[in-house]
Amino acid sequence: MDQTLVFDPALIRRYDTSGPRYTSYPTAVQFHEGFTDADYRAAALSTNSVASPLSLYFHIPFCDTVCFYCGCNKVVTKDRSRAAPYLARLFKEIEMQGALFDRSRTVDQLHWGGGTPTFISHDEMRELMRVTGEYFTLRNDDSGEYSIEIDPREVGAETIALLREIGFNRMSMGVQDFDPQVQKAVNRIQSEEETMAVLAEARRVGFKSVSIDLIYGLPFQGVTSFARTLDKIIAVNPDRLSVFNYAHLPELFKPQRRINEADLPSPAEKLDILSMTIERLAQAGYVYIGMDHFAKPDDELAIAQRSRTLYRNFQGYSTHADCDLVAMGTTAIGKVGNTYSQNVRGIDDYYQRLDAGQLPVFRGIDLSDDDVLRREIITQLICHFELDIPSIERQFGINYHAYFNSEQEDLLSMQNDGLLQIDEHHVHVLPAGRLLIRNICMVFDAYLREKAGQRYSKVI
Repeated sequence: MDQTLVFDPALIRRYDTSGPRYTSYPTAVQFHEGFTDADYRAAALSTNSVASPLSLYFHIPFCDTVCFYCGCNKVVTKDRSRAAPYLARLFKEIEMQGALFDRSRTVDQLHWGGGTPTFISHDEMRELMRVTGEYFTLRNDDSGEYSIEIDPREVGAETIALLREIGFNRMSMGVQDFDPQVQKAVNRIQSEEETMAVLAEARRVGFKSVSIDLIYGLPFQGVTSFARTLDKIIAVNPDRLSVFNYAHLPELFKPQRRINEADLPSPAEKLDILSMTIERLAQAGYVYIGMDHFAKPDDELAIAQRSRTLYRNFQGYSTHADCDLVAMGTTAIGKVGNTYSQNVRGIDDYYQRLDAGQLPVFRGIDLSDDDVLRREIITQLICHFELDIPSIERQFGINYHAYFNSEQEDLLSMQNDGLLQIDEHHVHVLPAGRLLIRNICMVFDAYLREKAGQRYSKVI
């Protein structure tokens, strides 16, 4: 497929709005507390008849210091001993979750996120992987996608070697920006030397893929300064890059209140930074996967997109669409069968539920037939930049044009604006519409059409 991207400032300004990131459909806004741990258990057990592979996600919420831009669920502490009681409960959750799934179902994907997963000690890392393997069937041939989020300030060569030894073969590294003024403003002081040392060590010990995270829109950033960071990253040739738009929502995320809004780049400057970034990455040989993600053409994500096997879940883009996602730890969100579920957010609540022998699920949703249909459409658009109408009609037994009659006016308007092209059998997202894929997906979001006003980040 054509993976080119066109940056059209006029179009972007015209569609400058807020919307979901569609790591799920329905989004977490629709989750409700009427969905209980009993509903989750029933859904999990029912998936054994299909026996698809599993994807495991573990949330490690602890951070040594707070980054002011961060909107993640986290516990900021320098007391490393706080990890032990958390892991004890996490081990209990692993045992309870493992009992729901047949051991014949291999773990094709595994991810540690946070927080800072490497906050825990080496012994704790070993034990977490050992306990996981006791209750789930991990792959022992390095064929799974086992990934971890890395803060380069937290790890050295010994830690990288240990992570590879216990089974990790992919990592994502937070960088955000190398500019000292920007780092000071967001309370993330991180040298180029320690960052590059982690990257070099990961390659030396055989990590298959390294992804680097950058953020544009932070205080004191400009085109020239961000270009310096970008050039340094391009020079070390990471497999993937995520270039996220900073969403300043201090009313929702307390750490952001320590960022001076007057120091943020203007909307016009942010667009200039994004334009420069897209141009530099294209020149360096990266292709645009979608939703802030870029990859080399021979990377698994780029290959999966071309072969129409790319998928999107709560960890972002994925090559494993067939997995049930079992999420463990505070605030973790999973997808099992046609349900989504989320664990309690607070550590005390997490401890209390597990100590009482309950799974810590506190809300979720059982998808309706309409939800499943719209999820498939959104997934095709956001992953492949194309909607195959005949396949939708065959899969769901509908007449697409009759079912989505009310959506056609919005799509035709987008076609007139050059975002997409519609024919009898397809909706093709054009290169100028790919940066605005969230806007296109929003057309098919029944919940957004019913209720306006929900707070989301800007699409660009």
